[in-house]
Amino acid sequence: MNRFVIVILLFFSFFSCQGNQERQIIRILTEWDGKEILFPKNSVFSVQGKDTVDYRFDEAEYKILCYVDSTGCFSCKLHLERWQEFMFEIDSLGCNKVAYLFYFQTKNLREMQSVTRRYNFRHPVCFDEKDSLNILNHFPTDMNFQTFLLNKENRVVAIGNPILNPKIKELYMNIIQGKETITENGIAQTEVSVDKTTISMGTFDWKQSQQCSFILTNVGRHPLHITDVTTSCSCTTVTFTHEAVAPGETTELKVTYETERPEPFLREITVHCNVPSSPLQLEISGIAK
Repeated sequence: MNRFVIVILLFFSFFSCQGNQERQIIRILTEWDGKEILFPKNSVFSVQGKDTVDYRFDEAEYKILCYVDSTGCFSCKLHLERWQEFMFEIDSLGCNKVAYLFYFQTKNLREMQSVTRRYNFRHPVCFDEKDSLNILNHFPTDMNFQTFLLNKENRVVAIGNPILNPKIKELYMNIIQGKETITENGIAQTEVSVDKTTISMGTFDWKQSQQCSFILTNVGRHPLHITDVTTSCSCTTVTFTHEAVAPGETTELKVTYETERPEPFLREITVHCNVPSSPLQLEISGIAK
């Protein structure tokens, strides 16, 4: 069972949902799995709303992003004392590679500052009065889906609030400690970098086949296994290695496009492999005259 399905089942067991609610959860998780979170360039972090700090998180291997909107009871939604316990637990494991990003959208700044002082919460917080983070990303309105575990590239590797759900907490901690290793075939998960996701073949004689390549680099800690590559049309074929690609090594997807008639084209290539964002989506395009 892959990581994404595990996350879905965790939410099902937590919410005990059925029917339309299940489909809604699946839709949200499908949309956000592997999605890149965008951050405002002018985010200002402060401690209890008084001391502005230069809080840099770009180099962190993992980031836990907690966004809280202004609807409902703010103090009830924050659980600041439990967040402090959770952060202490993560740090006590020697996981100093984690950055904690708290973005609180508020219409009452003084109230929010007062709440952080009441719980002596001294971690940097961005009081996002203009809701800039949400405007960039359009988060789900359900607070259960407003907390994310991000990788170094700011892509979502897990979603859910570890403070509210012990199974989500366990999932976060396993990923951070490198224990999230099980996929559908019992293969350890890794991370991959692709040199480009789209290739234009330009304009060419339709009677001549065209070739191009995508280069995948294993940037994770475990071997990369490409289990299957499919294309949106039989006119596009891909050859690839079935051998494991060691961490730090690269592999080539050799693409051949061969059509039976003149046409402009856009073809999709889907790569199934043991990474959290699998399947990878690549494209080729051009004009065969």
